[in-house]
Amino acid sequence: MSMKITSYYPVIMTRQVAATAAFYVEHLGFQILFEADWYVHLQSVADANVNLAVLDGDHHTIPERARGGQVGGLLLNFEVDDVDAEYTRLKQAGLPILLELRDEAFGQRHFITADPNGVLIDVIKPIPPAQEFAGNYVPDTAPR
Repeated sequence: MSMKITSYYPVIMTRQVAATAAFYVEHLGFQILFEADWYVHLQSVADANVNLAVLDGDHHTIPERARGGQVGGLLLNFEVDDVDAEYTRLKQAGLPILLELRDEAFGQRHFITADPNGVLIDVIKPIPPAQEFAGNYVPDTAPR
């Protein structure tokens, strides 16, 4: 028997709770649903199913051996309708562009930026994959 998941959202552990939450509100279209100095729960204005949280990495609810404020090895993917417009908007807002806007043969047009903690943010528009990757998709799931 498998676990029945009713909700899923990433939680970014950081020492910059307020600044991190403000970044996602200002640049990526989130709103605050719950706010404390140690935790902020965010929800996309465009889609209530898209949620993200920010947690003080030193909070007592985190097991002691896992505490700390450094996020590592995390890439958040955000699929959008118009990746070109988002690229222009976020570049003009002064966000770092770590990977310039480009098409990938595996079926993405995307660019990568980062939040104040260095968490990578991959902004993506699915595109049709090149023939060499089309067979890698489960039937009827390839971007069109």
